Amino acid sequence: MYKSDIEIAQSVQMKNIKDIAATAGIEEKYLEQYGNYKAKIDLSLLKENQKENGKLVLVTAITPTPAGEGKTTTTIGLADGLRKLDKNVMVALREPSLGPVFGIKGGAAGGGYAQVVPMEDINLHFTGDFHAIGAANNLLAAMLDNHIYQGNELNIDPRRITWKRCVDMNDRQLRFVTDGLGGRVNGVPREDGYDITVASEIMAVLCLATSITDLKERLSRLIVGYTYDEKPVTAGDLKAAGAMTALLKDAIKPNLVQTLEGTPALVHGGPFANIAHGCNSVIATKMALKLGDYAVTEAGFGADLGAEKFLDIKCRYAGLTPSAVVVVATVRALKMHGGALKTELANENLEALEKGIPNLLRHVSNIKNVYKLPSVVAVNRFPTDTDAEIQLVIDKCKELGVNVALSTVWADGGNGGVELAKEVVRLCEEEKGDFTFSYELDDTVENKIESIVKKIYGGDGVIFEANALKQLAQINSLGFDKLPVCMAKTQYSFSDDASKLGAPENFKVTVRNLKVSAGAGFIVALTGSIMTMPGLPKRPAAEKIDVDENGVISGLF
Repeated sequence: MYKSDIEIAQSVQMKNIKDIAATAGIEEKYLEQYGNYKAKIDLSLLKENQKENGKLVLVTAITPTPAGEGKTTTTIGLADGLRKLDKNVMVALREPSLGPVFGIKGGAAGGGYAQVVPMEDINLHFTGDFHAIGAANNLLAAMLDNHIYQGNELNIDPRRITWKRCVDMNDRQLRFVTDGLGGRVNGVPREDGYDITVASEIMAVLCLATSITDLKERLSRLIVGYTYDEKPVTAGDLKAAGAMTALLKDAIKPNLVQTLEGTPALVHGGPFANIAHGCNSVIATKMALKLGDYAVTEAGFGADLGAEKFLDIKCRYAGLTPSAVVVVATVRALKMHGGALKTELANENLEALEKGIPNLLRHVSNIKNVYKLPSVVAVNRFPTDTDAEIQLVIDKCKELGVNVALSTVWADGGNGGVELAKEVVRLCEEEKGDFTFSYELDDTVENKIESIVKKIYGGDGVIFEANALKQLAQINSLGFDKLPVCMAKTQYSFSDDASKLGAPENFKVTVRNLKVSAGAGFIVALTGSIMTMPGLPKRPAAEKIDVDENGVISGLF
């Protein structure tokens, strides 16, 4: 009988986290336990572990569709598959946001027999990292508004405040609010708004920081608004960085959990890739490289978003170079990119598949020809996929000189990832990349954005709206123009129009706003209709989640 993800997760007897730590070579002195199955790892391990870094493997995917791709599932299954080959491996993932868990996407702990556990904890409160990030974000907002109320010594223009409060929930009602109402003692009235916690710059700061000291310095650089004479005001100016760091002193430590097969997993940080940089923390990735001979990590959404930001932002700042890249695809999703209806995906449709395959090929070509990294396509195989459909994908990828490995990790766990694991080992040991960024930092902001649009998305160019041009002039005048760019774009298309599936051509990307994330160290370019506070769907996933009298959760997937 078919089991749900949560039923599979609950049926497996987890190992004590001390045993998982021992498997990973983590001494008990570095372990801070959160019960029997979760722990944080002290940052001193990074300084004191003298082991040479392992090989870094990045897992990314085609452009997402409602048919599903299984990127996290493949990442976990690949790690379990590498262990089947007797490799010393660590997996490093992002933490799920409560917004999608209760919204439309569901959890982010993998699926089937390739999951990290305890999946309920990971998908809900976990070790409290997101709550700490939200608290630090909202402390800064409170100190900012209090400063204005108490006399506004810094001469802050209330109409030019850029810092928003946040909550880790999809709540469209909070996108635009008016606060400070109710008379003089209740604050200064102004227009305001909320972001989802994963869109907070503090999430990006935590995920890019390399130490507590670096974290505090980055927090102090956060720009919260501008003065009446258009000078930036920072968290450092408000003397908030120390208290914010105090709230984050435990959240910065990576979380250790396990896969269903007992592979050690670090789950830490969780910025979205459509509105932020979409990667787990630099600290967790570096720790995985110190502990494993292979460190398998993922980047959010399709390779045009997560992988681009992983390579152009995270690798640039952290000095990382992937040894291999896995691009996950499903025949079902490619048929949707080719125009097939979701209700018809179980039927063989070579015509739709052939029309959809260019989406995969563009992603693969970007990894191979723009970033110059060795890659493999992992086809997450479904029972309805026919041999002819699989062969078509294999043949098209071979034309690009890229191998295809079939993956059945959802149904078979690590055993279903052995073929993929063998190809990943071969790439790491035999193939040599020539890692190159898609743009150089000393180029102009306009050219950096244009490089991403033309090289990675396959577009013709960029349209900057009047507001974005005004913000661009300010960015240049303040000397932030040499920062990397973080594109905020729909995840459903290479373009900024979610309806353009496959591999669209002859399009331009419209930049509406440009925002400096001085703490994170990048410029955010908001395109199309992207929003930093999602809403719930008509039938939220939360409607199906329940808990019985014994505290056993159901409906979480």
